[in-house]
Amino acid sequence: MEEQIIICETLENGVSLITLNRPKVRNALNAELREKMASIFIQLNDDPQTKAIVLTGGDKVFAAGADINDFLTAKTVDIYLRRSEQYWDAINNCRKPIIAAVNGYALGGGCELAMHADIIVAGKSAKFGQPEIKIGLMPGAGGTQRLFRVLGKHKAMKLILTGDMISADAADQMGLVSEVVEDEATIKRTIEIAEQLAGYAPIALEQIKEVANLGVDMPLDAALALERKAFQVLFDTEDQKEGAKAFLEKRDANYKGQ
Repeated sequence: MEEQIIICETLENGVSLITLNRPKVRNALNAELREKMASIFIQLNDDPQTKAIVLTGGDKVFAAGADINDFLTAKTVDIYLRRSEQYWDAINNCRKPIIAAVNGYALGGGCELAMHADIIVAGKSAKFGQPEIKIGLMPGAGGTQRLFRVLGKHKAMKLILTGDMISADAADQMGLVSEVVEDEATIKRTIEIAEQLAGYAPIALEQIKEVANLGVDMPLDAALALERKAFQVLFDTEDQKEGAKAFLEKRDANYKGQ
C-alpha cells in the first residue's frame, strides 16, 4: 500500500488537521507534496464544515526544507515552468484561520510554510531558519519578505545571510511564533486554539484575516478605512446579531456563517 505523503483529517468542532508525512526525509517539500497540500487547502477553503485548519509535520519535525534532490539538475526554465507559486498561493489565499504546530526543524521552505500560517505554536525543540545561502541559493517562497515584515531588517538579514538556525525561545522573543509549549503539547495546544476559533463567527474571522493581511502593506489611512468598512459590513450578518444577543443572554452563540 502506497504511503500517504500528506494526511488530512476532519476533527470535531469544525477543525481540519493536515499532517505532512514524509518522515524519512524530514518532511522535505518536494513538488508532489506541495501540489497535494495546495489541493487540500483549496478543498478546505470551500468546505463549509471546516472553520479552522491545523497544519503540522507531526511530533518530531515540521519540514526541514525543500527536497535538495530537486535542485541537482534543475535549470532556470525548469524551476520557472513548475510555477510553484500557485501552490503557495493556495495556502496564502485560504480564508480559514491556519494554525501551525511546529516541532523540530522548520527550515527553508519549512520556515516559509510556517509563516503562511496565521498563528504558530512552537514546541521547545523547534528550530527556525532560512539556510538556503549554504547551498548557493536564497529563499524563494517568501522568506526574505515575510521575515522582514515580522522581524525587521537587521534581525531578518542576519538569519537570511548567515543561514543560522534559531531556537523556539529566540523565535518567540523576536515575534516569529505566537507561543512556545512543551513538545508533547504542541499539536494538542494548536487544536485547542483551532477549536476556539472554530466557535466564532466565520465571516468575522474571514474579515479579520483579510483586512489584517491586506492592511499591513497599505498606508495607515487606507488600512484604517478598509478596517472600518469591514467592521460596518459585519452588521448585516445574522451571526453579528446572534453574537450580541447571546452575550446579553449569557449563553453560547450559535453561529451559522450567515
